[in-house]
Formats: sequence, C-alpha cells, structure tokens
Amino acid sequence: MPAAYLMNMRILLIEDDPESSAYLARALGEAGHVADKAADGETGGHMAQSGRYDVLVVDRMLPRLDGLTMLKRLRAGGIDTPAIILSALGQVDDRVEGLRAGGDDYLSKPYAFSELLARIETLSRRKRQGDGDMQLRVADLELDRLSRTVRRAGKSIVVQPREYRLLEYMMRNAGKVVTRTMLLEDVWDYHFDPQTNVIDVHMSRLRAKIDRDFGPPLLHTVRGAGYVLREP
Repeated sequence: MPAAYLMNMRILLIEDDPESSAYLARALGEAGHVADKAADGETGGHMAQSGRYDVLVVDRMLPRLDGLTMLKRLRAGGIDTPAIILSALGQVDDRVEGLRAGGDDYLSKPYAFSELLARIETLSRRKRQGDGDMQLRVADLELDRLSRTVRRAGKSIVVQPREYRLLEYMMRNAGKVVTRTMLLEDVWDYHFDPQTNVIDVHMSRLRAKIDRDFGPPLLHTVRGAGYVLREP
C-alpha cells in the first residue's frame, strides 16, 4: 500500500513526560501526521472517546489514571481505536497484560522512533482495511472519506475543511440529536463554550449546500437540544 494512503493520520499521544511528548508530536508532524497530546489518563480517555483518532499512543504509567485502566474503560465503552502501549515494563507477562487490557500493540522502552512509526502505520492500515464506513451515506447524500468528497443526488458539493469535518460528524451520528457541546468538543476541539454563534453559522452554510437545491431537507435544528441529520 502506498505510504501516501496513510498520510494525515490523527494520533493521540497520552504521555506525561513533556519532553517525550513534544519530541513524538514533532516527529509525527514531520512524518505528515497530526498529533494531539494529553498528559494524564483521565484527559486522554476523555479525548479518545470522541472517536476522531486513527491511533492512540499510550504510556502505561500515567498520572490520575494509568494507561491500562484507561484502555479497559475505553474498550468497555465501545471505543475501538487502535492503541499501542509504550512501557519500560517489557517482560512477557507485562506485554500480555497490556494486550489483554485492550492494547493492539506493545512497544518496550527504549525504542527507535522509526519502529514506533512503522507500528502506528500498521495499526492504522489494519483499521482502515477493516473499516466499512469509508463511504458514509444518508439518503442520497454521500461522503467519501478517502477522496474527501461530498455528493448529493450524484452532484458534487464543494465544502470547506471545517464544513467537511462537521458533515462527517453529523453523518457518523445520523439519526441522533447532536448537542452544541458535542460539536464544540469533537469538531472544534473546544472544551468550553466560547459564547459565539460559530456553530449556527457553519450549520447554516452547510444546510444551504446540502439541502437548498435538492429534495427533502436532511439537516434539521432540534430546538433546545441541537441538530440532527436524518433521512426524510
């Protein structure tokens, strides 16, 4: 598989050592990926619940919540994002414990970044090959995650990057009411309410693009609750 297929992965680094975290984030960025960082297990677990990451890189020994307990909770909650565990504990029993906790791979410290990168890309490739929703569809609206294109009734629709991310999120949650808080955290990466109408503005623009010139509307406002994308 061409390396370009694996470019632009979004990776969550859950590592409490600031120097190691900064080094990995910089190295992954140089390799063409985007890396978000969390410094403890509770924060990392919360961020991972969004489901927007291709791979999790989890240090085993974390403050507030250790890496294995965090992974167990994520798996119990239905989050299946591939995860590689990093640890100075490298005995067979340690690796087995990590894999049974929900890790997909286990890399002992010290390690070479080239090996970590190869393992991350392998996990992402495996996930994508088994991912049946690279093409999302609601009624006659289609979103292709590989080509990042949007079509409705066979007609191409041009969307801006934030609109694409918003639409992808709504399509992944089709039929469910999505709240402002969910959108702020999972689409805008805000963990607070900026008290602006940014969501309303983007929703209005997106609705104009996917509904205005087509059949029955798909994107609806649920007063006092949020928004929903659903079939007519």
